[in-house]
Amino acid sequence: MRASVIVFPGSNCDRDAAVALHAAMGESPMMVWHGDSELPKSDLIVLPGGFSYGDYLRSGAMAAHSPVMREVVRRAKTGTPVLGICNGFQVLTEAGLLPGVLMRNASLRFICKDVHLKVERNDTLFTRRYAQAEIVRFPIAHKDGCYFADDATLARLEDEGRVAFRYCEATGAVTEDANPNGSANNIAGIYNETSTVLGMMPHPERLADKALSGTDGAKMFSSLVETLH
Repeated sequence: MRASVIVFPGSNCDRDAAVALHAAMGESPMMVWHGDSELPKSDLIVLPGGFSYGDYLRSGAMAAHSPVMREVVRRAKTGTPVLGICNGFQVLTEAGLLPGVLMRNASLRFICKDVHLKVERNDTLFTRRYAQAEIVRFPIAHKDGCYFADDATLARLEDEGRVAFRYCEATGAVTEDANPNGSANNIAGIYNETSTVLGMMPHPERLADKALSGTDGAKMFSSLVETLH
Protein backbone atom coordinates (compact mmCIF):
# COMPACT_ATOMS: atom_id res chain seq x y z
CA MET A 1 0.00 0.00 0.00
CA ARG A 2 1.27 3.44 -0.91
CA ALA A 3 0.06 6.52 0.94
CA SER A 4 0.77 10.21 0.47
CA VAL A 5 0.46 12.92 3.13
CA ILE A 6 0.08 16.43 1.72
CA VAL A 7 2.09 19.06 3.61
CA PHE A 8 0.95 22.70 3.55
CA PRO A 9 2.63 25.72 5.15
CA GLY A 10 1.14 25.57 8.64
CA SER A 11 0.42 21.83 8.73
CA ASN A 12 1.20 20.55 12.22
CA CYS A 13 -0.24 17.04 12.20
CA ASP A 14 1.46 15.75 9.06
CA ARG A 15 4.05 13.83 11.06
CA ASP A 16 1.40 12.46 13.41
CA ALA A 17 -0.46 11.12 10.39
CA ALA A 18 2.77 9.68 8.97
CA VAL A 19 3.56 7.90 12.25
CA ALA A 20 0.06 6.39 12.44
CA LEU A 21 0.27 5.26 8.81
CA HIS A 22 3.73 3.76 9.31
CA ALA A 23 2.48 1.80 12.31
CA ALA A 24 -0.40 0.41 10.26
CA MET A 25 1.40 -0.13 6.94
CA GLY A 26 4.86 -1.10 8.13
CA GLU A 27 6.41 1.57 5.91
CA SER A 28 6.49 5.34 5.75
CA PRO A 29 4.09 7.31 3.57
CA MET A 30 5.34 9.80 1.01
CA MET A 31 5.33 13.40 2.22
CA VAL A 32 4.20 15.64 -0.65
CA TRP A 33 4.76 19.40 -0.58
CA HIS A 34 1.73 21.54 -1.41
CA GLY A 35 3.65 23.34 -4.16
CA ASP A 36 4.29 20.19 -6.14
CA SER A 37 2.26 19.88 -9.30
CA GLU A 38 2.59 16.11 -9.43
CA LEU A 39 1.48 13.46 -6.95
CA PRO A 40 3.08 10.01 -6.67
CA LYS A 41 0.92 7.00 -7.41
CA SER A 42 -1.02 6.54 -4.17
CA ASP A 43 -3.60 4.16 -2.79
CA LEU A 44 -4.51 6.75 -0.14
CA ILE A 45 -4.11 10.51 0.17
CA VAL A 46 -4.19 12.22 3.57
CA LEU A 47 -4.78 15.92 4.15
CA PRO A 48 -3.54 16.47 7.72
CA GLY A 49 -4.57 18.83 10.47
CA GLY A 50 -2.99 22.17 11.19
CA PHE A 51 -3.45 25.77 10.15
CA SER A 52 -2.62 25.87 6.44
CA TYR A 53 -1.58 29.36 5.38
CA GLY A 54 -2.31 30.56 8.90
CA ASP A 55 -6.06 30.12 8.35
CA TYR A 56 -6.12 33.40 6.43
CA LEU A 57 -9.28 34.22 4.45
CA ARG A 58 -11.11 31.08 5.61
CA SER A 59 -9.63 27.92 7.09
CA GLY A 60 -8.51 25.75 4.16
CA ALA A 61 -9.48 28.29 1.49
CA MET A 62 -5.94 29.05 0.32
CA ALA A 63 -4.73 25.46 0.66
CA ALA A 64 -7.57 24.31 -1.59
CA HIS A 65 -5.90 26.24 -4.42
CA SER A 66 -2.39 24.88 -3.89
CA PRO A 67 -0.89 23.32 -7.03
CA VAL A 68 -1.00 19.76 -5.65
CA MET A 69 -4.72 20.04 -4.89
CA ARG A 70 -5.56 19.99 -8.58
CA GLU A 71 -4.17 16.48 -8.70
CA VAL A 72 -5.74 15.51 -5.35
CA VAL A 73 -9.15 16.55 -6.69
CA ARG A 74 -8.57 14.67 -9.93
CA ARG A 75 -7.51 11.49 -8.10
CA ALA A 76 -10.43 11.73 -5.69
CA LYS A 77 -12.89 12.03 -8.56
CA THR A 78 -11.44 8.88 -10.12
CA GLY A 79 -11.81 6.88 -6.91
CA THR A 80 -8.57 7.27 -4.95
CA PRO A 81 -9.46 7.34 -1.24
CA VAL A 82 -8.82 10.65 0.53
CA LEU A 83 -8.84 11.26 4.29
CA GLY A 84 -9.03 14.88 5.48
CA ILE A 85 -8.52 15.46 9.20
CA CYS A 86 -9.43 18.77 10.91
CA ASN A 87 -7.83 21.36 8.61
CA GLY A 88 -7.89 18.63 5.96
CA PHE A 89 -11.69 18.47 6.31
CA GLN A 90 -11.82 22.23 5.84
CA VAL A 91 -9.67 21.92 2.71
CA LEU A 92 -11.95 19.20 1.31
CA THR A 93 -15.02 21.44 1.64
CA GLU A 94 -13.19 24.41 0.14
CA ALA A 95 -12.03 22.24 -2.78
CA GLY A 96 -15.59 21.09 -3.45
CA LEU A 97 -14.94 17.42 -2.66
CA LEU A 98 -17.36 17.50 0.28
CA PRO A 99 -20.48 19.64 0.79
CA GLY A 100 -21.01 22.22 3.49
CA VAL A 101 -18.58 24.46 5.37
CA LEU A 102 -16.69 24.51 8.66
CA MET A 103 -17.52 27.69 10.56
CA ARG A 104 -16.30 29.29 13.78
CA ASN A 105 -17.18 27.22 16.86
CA ALA A 106 -20.42 28.25 18.54
CA SER A 107 -18.40 29.31 21.61
CA LEU A 108 -16.12 31.44 19.39
CA ARG A 109 -13.23 29.81 21.22
CA PHE A 110 -10.49 27.36 20.28
CA ILE A 111 -11.34 23.95 21.80
CA CYS A 112 -8.77 21.27 22.58
CA LYS A 113 -10.06 18.19 24.40
CA ASP A 114 -11.09 14.58 23.95
CA VAL A 115 -14.61 13.92 22.70
CA HIS A 116 -16.75 10.84 22.20
CA LEU A 117 -18.02 9.87 18.77
CA LYS A 118 -20.55 7.37 17.51
CA VAL A 119 -19.48 5.35 14.47
CA GLU A 120 -22.48 5.66 12.18
CA ARG A 121 -21.36 3.01 9.66
CA ASN A 122 -18.81 0.21 9.69
CA ASP A 123 -19.11 -0.81 6.05
CA THR A 124 -16.65 1.69 4.58
CA LEU A 125 -12.95 1.36 3.91
CA PHE A 126 -12.30 3.79 6.78
CA THR A 127 -14.40 2.03 9.44
CA ARG A 128 -14.47 -1.71 8.81
CA ARG A 129 -12.46 -2.40 12.00
CA TYR A 130 -15.09 -0.62 14.13
CA ALA A 131 -18.39 -2.06 15.31
CA GLN A 132 -21.66 -0.53 14.17
CA ALA A 133 -22.58 2.30 16.57
CA GLU A 134 -19.28 1.83 18.46
CA ILE A 135 -18.39 4.72 20.77
CA VAL A 136 -14.82 5.94 20.34
CA ARG A 137 -12.72 8.67 21.93
CA PHE A 138 -10.75 11.06 19.71
CA PRO A 139 -9.18 14.46 20.46
CA ILE A 140 -10.33 17.69 18.83
CA ALA A 141 -8.26 20.87 18.48
CA HIS A 142 -9.96 23.58 16.41
CA LYS A 143 -11.59 26.98 16.38
CA ASP A 144 -13.45 26.53 13.09
CA GLY A 145 -15.07 23.14 13.50
CA CYS A 146 -18.78 23.90 13.39
CA TYR A 147 -20.14 21.93 10.43
CA PHE A 148 -22.89 23.75 8.57
CA ALA A 149 -24.91 22.94 5.47
CA ASP A 150 -28.34 23.97 4.24
CA ASP A 151 -31.36 21.86 5.15
CA ALA A 152 -31.50 20.11 1.78
CA THR A 153 -27.83 19.09 2.00
CA LEU A 154 -28.22 17.85 5.56
CA ALA A 155 -31.25 15.81 4.58
CA ARG A 156 -29.34 14.30 1.67
CA LEU A 157 -26.38 13.41 3.89
CA GLU A 158 -28.68 11.73 6.39
CA ASP A 159 -30.80 9.94 3.78
CA GLU A 160 -27.74 8.63 1.91
CA GLY A 161 -25.94 7.46 5.06
CA ARG A 162 -23.06 9.86 4.50
CA VAL A 163 -22.60 10.91 8.12
CA ALA A 164 -19.47 9.09 9.29
CA PHE A 165 -19.21 10.12 12.93
CA ARG A 166 -21.44 12.01 15.33
CA TYR A 167 -20.51 13.75 18.59
CA CYS A 168 -22.10 11.94 21.53
CA GLU A 169 -21.95 11.26 25.23
CA ALA A 170 -19.81 8.41 26.58
CA THR A 171 -23.07 6.45 26.78
CA GLY A 172 -23.71 6.96 23.08
CA ALA A 173 -26.51 9.48 23.55
CA VAL A 174 -26.40 12.18 20.87
CA THR A 175 -27.12 15.35 22.82
CA GLU A 176 -26.61 19.09 22.54
CA ASP A 177 -24.23 18.98 25.52
CA ALA A 178 -22.03 16.46 23.71
CA ASN A 179 -21.68 18.78 20.71
CA PRO A 180 -18.44 20.73 21.29
CA ASN A 181 -18.71 23.23 18.45
CA GLY A 182 -22.36 23.57 17.43
CA SER A 183 -22.15 21.35 14.35
CA ALA A 184 -25.46 20.64 12.63
CA ASN A 185 -26.92 17.27 13.68
CA ASN A 186 -23.83 16.71 15.88
CA ILE A 187 -21.90 15.85 12.70
CA ALA A 188 -18.19 15.19 13.26
CA GLY A 189 -17.39 13.74 9.84
CA ILE A 190 -18.96 13.05 6.45
CA TYR A 191 -18.36 11.00 3.30
CA ASN A 192 -18.67 11.86 -0.36
CA GLU A 193 -21.25 10.06 -2.52
CA THR A 194 -19.06 6.96 -2.95
CA SER A 195 -17.69 6.85 0.63
CA THR A 196 -14.15 7.12 -0.74
CA VAL A 197 -13.55 10.62 0.65
CA LEU A 198 -13.86 11.19 4.40
CA GLY A 199 -13.58 14.54 6.13
CA MET A 200 -13.62 14.69 9.93
CA MET A 201 -12.73 17.27 12.57
CA PRO A 202 -11.51 14.91 15.36
CA HIS A 203 -7.97 13.49 15.16
CA PRO A 204 -7.71 9.68 14.94
CA GLU A 205 -3.93 9.93 14.46
CA ARG A 206 -3.56 11.43 17.93
CA LEU A 207 -4.99 8.33 19.62
CA ALA A 208 -3.35 5.58 17.61
CA ASP A 209 -0.80 4.31 20.13
CA LYS A 210 -1.01 3.09 23.72
CA ALA A 211 1.69 5.61 24.61
CA LEU A 212 -0.76 8.34 23.61
CA SER A 213 -3.35 7.02 26.11
CA GLY A 214 -5.60 5.33 23.56
CA THR A 215 -5.79 3.33 20.35
CA ASP A 216 -9.30 4.09 19.06
CA GLY A 217 -7.79 5.95 16.13
CA ALA A 218 -5.53 3.05 15.13
CA LYS A 219 -8.56 1.11 13.92
CA MET A 220 -9.12 3.65 11.16
CA PHE A 221 -5.63 3.24 9.77
CA SER A 222 -5.73 -0.55 10.07
CA SER A 223 -9.12 -0.49 8.32
CA LEU A 224 -7.56 1.39 5.43
CA VAL A 225 -4.59 -0.96 5.19
CA GLU A 226 -6.81 -4.04 5.33
CA THR A 227 -8.97 -2.68 2.52
CA LEU A 228 -6.32 -1.12 0.28
CA HIS A 229 -3.31 -3.41 0.74
